[in-house]
Amino acid sequence: MTPAAQLANCVAAKFVKADPLDLVALCHELGLRIREVSAKGFDGALIRSKAGQKGIVAVKASIREASRKRFTIAHEIGHFILHKGMSLHVDQDFRINLRDGSTNDEEIDANAFAAELLMPTDFIGRDMQKTGGVGQQALERLARRYQVSARAMEIRLTNLGLKTPL
Repeated sequence: MTPAAQLANCVAAKFVKADPLDLVALCHELGLRIREVSAKGFDGALIRSKAGQKGIVAVKASIREASRKRFTIAHEIGHFILHKGMSLHVDQDFRINLRDGSTNDEEIDANAFAAELLMPTDFIGRDMQKTGGVGQQALERLARRYQVSARAMEIRLTNLGLKTPL
């Protein structure tokens, strides 16, 4: 398990009260507010207060799939927890972390954090024992249970070694 995923486990253990994860409640506990915004060029952003203790998770309002919004929010929470001092400054009062699809280490870490937060390894393992396989129906059932896309669940299962990549 990556350090980012281990940190996601710690956050979940401290703050998660129900399954699937209530991202609004978690953001509240962490001092974050979620705002849907008109945006071009990014799906989500983290706008951090100058002190870095609070922030806003901005999510592109035109994203239709709730599962995509959930992953975007979890990804930005990952930036908030993992990347305290980003070098990109918007002005004196704010720092911003963009989720632009790049493959730098910070984006990989934020994706690993989001995947573990939304689809915890232990829970997935337990559910996989119950299903007994990873057919398309089981994959879609797991995706609905964790409120993620079927593609996100497929990637997660592959990364956990529970499914062969297509």
